[in-house]
Amino acid sequence: MIKIEKKIKLLSVNECWQGRRFKTSAYKDYEKILMYTLPKYEINYDKYYIICIFNFSSNRADWDNPIKPLQDILQKKYKFNDCDITNALVLKNIVKKKDEGFEIYIGDASNFCDDVDCILNKSKKQNS
Repeated sequence: MIKIEKKIKLLSVNECWQGRRFKTSAYKDYEKILMYTLPKYEINYDKYYIICIFNFSSNRADWDNPIKPLQDILQKKYKFNDCDITNALVLKNIVKKKDEGFEIYIGDASNFCDDVDCILNKSKKQNS
């Protein structure tokens, strides 16, 4: 294991670009589909964790690209503020074409370690 530590102010996505960014029609369609098809849940924690399991059909897909748009849609749908997410885990799987998609877990941050263990053990059993 390596450890890299650097004291530097972190940049937000907003600080990385000049001017306004506009949603593409593909993003608008994606948002509309998810807003209508995601299940209805009432989520109410002080601090949240999010676990994202992304299933890509390409090895070249970047694991971090879908995070921000999906997270923005989730917070809109489930009425939480993403600044209250204190723990996160992202897993990338390679699947056959047409099997792309995601699994998302949102929970109470105080249960993060226990829930991660449970999810990872479930995933190991399914892949065996």
